[in-house]
Amino acid sequence: MADTSTALSTGMDDDALLDALGIEVAPLKVFSRTPREERIIAGFKDILRFHQANGRVPLHGEGRDIFERLYAVRLDQLRKLPEVQTLLAGLDGPGLLSGVAATQVEVSELDEDALLAELGIGDKLADQNDITVLRHVRSSVEKRAAEEIADRTPCVDFDKFQPLFEQVERELKVGVRITLRFGRDTSIASGNYFIVGGLLAYVAELGENIKSAYGRNDARLRVIYANGTESNLLRRSLERALYKDETGRRLTEPDMGPLFGDALEPDDIETGTIYVLRSLSSHPFVAEHRELIHKIGVTGGKVESRIAGAEKDATYLLADVEVVATYKLQNLNRIRLENVFHRLFGAAQLDLTIEDRFGNPVKPREWFLVPLHVIDEAVQRIRDGSITEVIYDPKTALLVG
Repeated sequence: MADTSTALSTGMDDDALLDALGIEVAPLKVFSRTPREERIIAGFKDILRFHQANGRVPLHGEGRDIFERLYAVRLDQLRKLPEVQTLLAGLDGPGLLSGVAATQVEVSELDEDALLAELGIGDKLADQNDITVLRHVRSSVEKRAAEEIADRTPCVDFDKFQPLFEQVERELKVGVRITLRFGRDTSIASGNYFIVGGLLAYVAELGENIKSAYGRNDARLRVIYANGTESNLLRRSLERALYKDETGRRLTEPDMGPLFGDALEPDDIETGTIYVLRSLSSHPFVAEHRELIHKIGVTGGKVESRIAGAEKDATYLLADVEVVATYKLQNLNRIRLENVFHRLFGAAQLDLTIEDRFGNPVKPREWFLVPLHVIDEAVQRIRDGSITEVIYDPKTALLVG
């Protein structure tokens, strides 16, 4: 073997030096990745960066940042790919891929449409050259989505809007407003109320029309949420969120009529009576709270005819009843009026199950644990339209504003 000191002093190159030392070096293996593998690795590195910055895995949720939601969908898909555990083993120090059973999925599940559908961005792209699947850079679609779905921030003047939300909630409870599935009417205007992501939302401002990246009309909104936050998302973003949300709803405009009106409509009766009954049942609970338990009904005929045979009808607790109050009304919508009472006193509805004449369990409706003077006040407020300003508080047995 050559003297190594001599070899080092003569300035031999690396190969000659290793040969002089008798060391054989195995040739380095050259690994090549397919484009698909490179995309998977790049996409997973995005998730790792998110984990390092936030100390947790990305999560799903309508109110979360668009990129967090994208990473959450991406992580779900990566966990299902059979080859990922091996491919990403050297990168997955935090163990993000562990704990979920892997199942076979088609490669198509990783395409753009699948990811965008999970994010609620389902529009067909005008530019078919946009590619957003598992990139390590922000695509144009991701940038557009980030612009459209602005982060919610605290509403500094929420004290101006809080009374509006309280009023709307009262109107919902008494049936003055109702909720409709978003889709039949897709208009969005200033002053509209919606339920999106489980939150009541109010469109406080509607900006001027603008052209989107693909030439469609759009506008920037100021949307206030009942939890004291706001966002300045685009109108089309709110539309998409309402379409995607199975519980997304539009709130109708307030409408007392035609509880009482000049013209009859379907389900109206020309003259009618609100009647309040008290049960003479010997049931222990009813007997103990007899002065508090009342049945409220509406009829277009005679009250006496309506309650005939009450002792044989489970609706009347299989007992005689006494009429304790009646209110004559003109041009009233019976169904709407009954709904107002049910919504107003729903929290105090009697929860009592009795057996009918055949031994079958029955839970009568329209009986409420409400004092008579409160029912009288409710009728007067229905007449003057102020019923929307109050709710019934079962703890105090009062209508409170």
